[in-house]
Amino acid sequence: MVANLTILSFLFLSASTFIDATTTNATNPHAFIQCFLNSTSSSNSTSKLLHIPSTTSYADVFNSSIRNIRSITPNATMPAIILTPTNASHVQAAVKCGKAQGLRIRVRSGGHDYEGLSSVSSGDPFILLDLINFASVAVDATDGTAWVGAGATIGELYYHINVGAKNQTAGFPASICHTVGVSGLLSGGGIGTMMRKYGTSADNIVDAVVVDASGTLLDRKSMGEDLFWAIRGGGASSFGIVLSFKINLVYVPPTVTVFQVQKTLSEDVTKLVGRWQKVAPRLDDNLFIRVLVNAIGNKEKGNRTIQASFQSLFLGGRQELLSILDKSFPELGVEAKDCTEMSWMNSTLYFAKAPKLDPTFLLNRNPYSNSSFKAKSDFVKKPIPAEGLEKIWKFLLEAVDDSVQMVMDPLGARMDEIEETAIPFPHRKGNLYNIQHYLGWPTNEDSQKHLDWMKSFYNFLAPYVSKSPRAAYLNYRDIDLGRNEKGKTSYRKATEWGQRYFLNNFKRLAQVKAKVDPDNYFQHEQSIPPYSIN
Repeated sequence: MVANLTILSFLFLSASTFIDATTTNATNPHAFIQCFLNSTSSSNSTSKLLHIPSTTSYADVFNSSIRNIRSITPNATMPAIILTPTNASHVQAAVKCGKAQGLRIRVRSGGHDYEGLSSVSSGDPFILLDLINFASVAVDATDGTAWVGAGATIGELYYHINVGAKNQTAGFPASICHTVGVSGLLSGGGIGTMMRKYGTSADNIVDAVVVDASGTLLDRKSMGEDLFWAIRGGGASSFGIVLSFKINLVYVPPTVTVFQVQKTLSEDVTKLVGRWQKVAPRLDDNLFIRVLVNAIGNKEKGNRTIQASFQSLFLGGRQELLSILDKSFPELGVEAKDCTEMSWMNSTLYFAKAPKLDPTFLLNRNPYSNSSFKAKSDFVKKPIPAEGLEKIWKFLLEAVDDSVQMVMDPLGARMDEIEETAIPFPHRKGNLYNIQHYLGWPTNEDSQKHLDWMKSFYNFLAPYVSKSPRAAYLNYRDIDLGRNEKGKTSYRKATEWGQRYFLNNFKRLAQVKAKVDPDNYFQHEQSIPPYSIN
């Protein structure tokens, strides 16, 4: 007990200035620390899991996964405590003590939440549970599965599937960006280069370990199929804390083929993108071709133009790929010299823009840059006509910054075959492709100018994308769609944004929430509220 009080005194005194300035009678970080230490080991090693604002470790841990500086504003509420648990009992204790002391928990794995909701709040002080220590990956080559910790990155998962397990014909359909955290990606859906063959990442989850709102440790059998359904595409942070997922690995051939072909306005970009819209969702399910559109050149010098980069992964060899393209998309003009054969592992490095084909690059968790960005998303059900594309190009050419980009990922194939109610991710049959609208800028520039431009571009695109509702992808979170009111959530109000992410699955998600977390302990600005007829 003496050791426990010594640790507590140090932590509390270090944080006293912050606590005095931010807490109310309803929240008590001091009491949480006491409760947590009493509920776990009172050793120095346990105390090192707790990071308080005035200690050096606090800033180091907090900044380690910040991807969007825009979210760190003077008005943002920083974590009262950052907890870096090392085992499930620490997470269970955090939930029980947090509820007892009126402190909610936000969970962070890779830190890629586009609006920073995993790191900061617009409301009361909270505990940031950083799952950096839950990063193990255990591959079972015999049954083709893997248990992956929620704090691992997608790059770490890819690395351990191929290098750690020495399996050159196993892969997993997930993100191109290797620093994305497993928990956020899988619990929000997970789209990538192999989704046309194998569906989303969440479609391939077969089990999970979760701490619920009562602090109970659950697996698929004990949590029941309703909660298991909800955490696969519904955003797990609304329902509990996922510690690990069990996933089915998928077959990849020993040789895959990649290419990137770039075209500009003078090379019939409008015609090619128009044709791509009709062809890409209907191609062989082994073939994925996405398009990245952006403005390049100098506006003042008069050489600004639109560039479209056609990037592809084909699960097979060069000659088979060229044969398919010759029949289905000859207009693109892909030649043998444009195509590179490689292993699937090396294709993940190719798309991650690794400087060389060194698998250890996938283990790098560092942010790409300390910059700000804003993103939005859309789903397209009907091809945008040529005149519409030309209007979009004109809008992009007048953009406030060269870093604006449209990333268009084709759906179809397996994505058409899976029912939209199979998991909460509903964007299936009837959708041709998804668009991510992305705009980045240096941190020292006026953010409002860029945010206003992105909003105007999004409004401009309304005639060309899905309607009633205008659908959006949860993993490209957009707070402009709506937010929960501070300190409370309303099911009726939340449908404004919830139905955009989940369509008709939103009501079922809210019903699951009412069942597993009726007191709404797990909540944030876009968390799913308990279902209510009011």
